[in-house]
Amino acid sequence: MEHARRLSMRYKVRIPRHWRLLVCRKCKGFMVPGFTSRTRIRQRREPHLALTCLKCGWIKRIPLKSKAANLKP
Repeated sequence: MEHARRLSMRYKVRIPRHWRLLVCRKCKGFMVPGFTSRTRIRQRREPHLALTCLKCGWIKRIPLKSKAANLKP
């Protein structure tokens, strides 16, 4: 994944968000749910998705929006 990041920086092309979410910032590994990462939904403070890298233990937290927030215009 590091090679793809360097190419995108060189040619000024954005990596899609759903790909960026699956890259560990600590070990730069690709986090495949079920193989190299663990996915959990946590309810502390506000609901969030916790992706844990099984190679290095780094945890990425992605906030989840509530249904009420999605209904607001």
